[in-house]
Amino acid sequence: MLHIKDSVAVITGGASGIGLSLAGYWLKNGGKVVLGDAAEEALNKAKETLDGPVETVPCNVTREEDCGRLADAAIDAFGQINLVAPFAGIIADGLMVSTDRESGRVRRKMPLDQFQKVVDINLTGVFLTVRECAERMINHHCKGLICLVSSTGSLGTAGQINYSSTKAAMSVMPKVITAEFFRRGLSGQIRCVAVAPGYVGTPILLGMDQQALDKILDQVPIGRLIEPEEVASLVGELYRNEALTGDVFYIHGGLRLGSRG
Repeated sequence: MLHIKDSVAVITGGASGIGLSLAGYWLKNGGKVVLGDAAEEALNKAKETLDGPVETVPCNVTREEDCGRLADAAIDAFGQINLVAPFAGIIADGLMVSTDRESGRVRRKMPLDQFQKVVDINLTGVFLTVRECAERMINHHCKGLICLVSSTGSLGTAGQINYSSTKAAMSVMPKVITAEFFRRGLSGQIRCVAVAPGYVGTPILLGMDQQALDKILDQVPIGRLIEPEEVASLVGELYRNEALTGDVFYIHGGLRLGSRG
């Protein structure tokens, strides 16, 4: 079993939501945190709310140099990296093609930049963050976990062809990374998993129209949103338990995805 105390977590998307909750959880359990986020002002405010050893690094995860700088900051400040949590992500929903109700003809297509921006941040950004942190972990003989964030959206959600595609990619990455590390004798040193939350009580969801939110909750057997702290707690347990690797762990309150079963 690994211990969070004195271990170092590198978290992107750390200025809010699940990333910020994970940072607070890590510090509460005696760990150290390096937070990366593209929103520098929000990043500074996040640091003010946290209690413990925290380094913040403004970071655009689509830029190789930023991801390298983030990983180097962890080594320079704390000498190691033990948890990599590339949680930076965006949503830009829309149908691939929208048809006119009267004519039945296509009246709108999802613009390429709307698709590409989500892929750049949610997929390429994760790859770059993981690659740069893994390089430092190997070179500095660090033991720990790469924890990706997938989603129940990876199962396929209408209107989210960009987002769902990236989250489906997150679901296969733990198997690929574990297999590659296994070939090099590294899989006992650095494990890889993914967590796949359902509807989480982040500011975006909490700010929804109440009727729309009620429709969402109607599909959740526990009758409420998942708390960000509950996702953070799952990440902590995955970190501690060294038998867990190469898989996706769902945390969705029994979400039925449109069927009461």
